[in-house]
Amino acid sequence: MLVDVFNMEGQKVKQVELPEAIFAAPINVDLMHQAYVRQMANARLGTHDTKTRNEVAGGGRKPWRQKGTGRARQGSIRAAQWKGGGRIHTPHPHAYTLSMPRKMRRAALRSALSVKAAESSIVLVDELAVSEPKTRLMAKVLNTLVGDASALVVIPQKDSYENVILSTVNLPETKILMASYLNIRDLFKFDKVVMPLAALDVIKSYLG
Repeated sequence: MLVDVFNMEGQKVKQVELPEAIFAAPINVDLMHQAYVRQMANARLGTHDTKTRNEVAGGGRKPWRQKGTGRARQGSIRAAQWKGGGRIHTPHPHAYTLSMPRKMRRAALRSALSVKAAESSIVLVDELAVSEPKTRLMAKVLNTLVGDASALVVIPQKDSYENVILSTVNLPETKILMASYLNIRDLFKFDKVVMPLAALDVIKSYLG
């Protein structure tokens, strides 16, 4: 699959061949959905908590004697039916993590990248760099490359891209991500995927 490579001024400089094994793979919707559900589940902290009857303060004394009052028997004012009492069948901390084999996760990424490639949503640049960490510089570059579309900027590594990272962090509808951290959620959250050729090499190294 031949795609155009642009410079930061939006001019076409050459074409490169995208590997079909990654960018023209069979599109498996069910696999992508499973990977997305796993990622969202693993992002849940599971720290929600409510107090049961034995965790609520107070209620050490029996409210009234067992018999002879004409009222229902009660053992504690911290039972669930009392105001301020404990709660029954309510959330407690637990993990939501789901497992998925690495081969399946990577196959889901190939499917997602193939969808993006089929939609012409992958924008390759020969080099991505700004002279100083200024948001307006990166905004100008992205506006030239993708216009008003939201963009996921994929970089090969943090080293030598510090200015790009600092220039992108405050841009709305834009996120910067290392190629080794590519994931389903971010691929489908943004309209365009912008990456330098160096980032493409990283993706080839573990998905090829």
